[in-house]
Amino acid sequence: MSEVFLAFLRLGVTSFGGPVAHLGYFRDDLVVRRKWMDDRAYADLVALCQFLPGPASSQVGFAMGLQRAGILGALAAFVAFTLPSAVLLVAFAGGASLLGGPIAAGVLSGLQIVAVAIVAQAVWGMARTLTPDAPRAGLAVAGLALALLLPGAPGQLGALAVGVLGGLLLLGAAPEPFAPALPAFGVPRGVAVTCLVLFAGGLGGLPILAAVTGSADVSLVDAFFRSGALVFGGGHVVLPLLQAGVVETGWVSPEAFLSGYGAAQAVPGPLFTFSAYLGALSSVGPGGIAGAALALAAIFAPGYLVLVAVLPFWDAVRDRPRVRAAMRGAGAAVVGILGAALYTPVFTTAVTSAGAFLLAVVGFVLLTAFRVPAWAVVLVGAAGGVVLALT
Repeated sequence: MSEVFLAFLRLGVTSFGGPVAHLGYFRDDLVVRRKWMDDRAYADLVALCQFLPGPASSQVGFAMGLQRAGILGALAAFVAFTLPSAVLLVAFAGGASLLGGPIAAGVLSGLQIVAVAIVAQAVWGMARTLTPDAPRAGLAVAGLALALLLPGAPGQLGALAVGVLGGLLLLGAAPEPFAPALPAFGVPRGVAVTCLVLFAGGLGGLPILAAVTGSADVSLVDAFFRSGALVFGGGHVVLPLLQAGVVETGWVSPEAFLSGYGAAQAVPGPLFTFSAYLGALSSVGPGGIAGAALALAAIFAPGYLVLVAVLPFWDAVRDRPRVRAAMRGAGAAVVGILGAALYTPVFTTAVTSAGAFLLAVVGFVLLTAFRVPAWAVVLVGAAGGVVLALT
């Protein structure tokens, strides 16, 4: 468990750039360097989490911790990856903002630029493994097109659906170039059913419980649980739900909401930790650290519950030939989805000048040609961003 905690703590401190970049960081550290699973298994897991509600990159991390060290490993992965950004955002909510000035702005810009290199490395590496032939390359391009033309969850889910259908139609009889054993997650079916009941009960029962009891704490948990349960892909997709839950209800002012969203862009780790900031400031619930903890647990819980509910059935069916064909197609679609995200929002947001493009290329070369670890490239990116800001 300590191995999992330390690995994800480092990722929680260094993983800038949003959920797609996180998948790149995970692959670089846990798949390529530590070899916890191979690219095929990783792509299958990413595809599965994209299909489920909740924060996809955090679900991938939770599942990798589960596979590595059981339920304690899963909890260790969640806490270690989430805690750094949550602590920073709660500190920001308390007025401890250090984000002003040109140097801080340069660091933020550099971190966004280095995310381009991280995602590009992930796309390049996964494409070589998961699109080795013309049919899968075509499915990747189709996934890329859908993800670009239909932004957000519809495009991602559509791309995965096309990948699954294409895999069934085009890859059913194609032998795999390699067939290593996929890691099992070891979740008993009784636990899975319990998690599914808790997910459904939370989604349907919390609003009733809040209305019956009039409890401010239950109302807070309900708002954040629904936000986590009704979003696919995570990241920025959750913002409209959070705004409806805390701004339109008057719990958090629009100005404070936007300020916190800006701060959330400057910290590593999952964007869902924005909930800790909102829980700390909310006029409903305990507020402060207790409110942050309630909001944080509530928004992550549904995604993890539904993931655990699905995993035993996933273990049972994923090695069947037609399921493998479908998942090979889905893996190709994942490459397309990551490629689309590499363009927007990662590239279009970060690369706004020739200097920024050069810094992104330097980061990519350091990662791919010189095998420099991602955390070191993050430091190079931060320093490069400061140089660009001051010149």
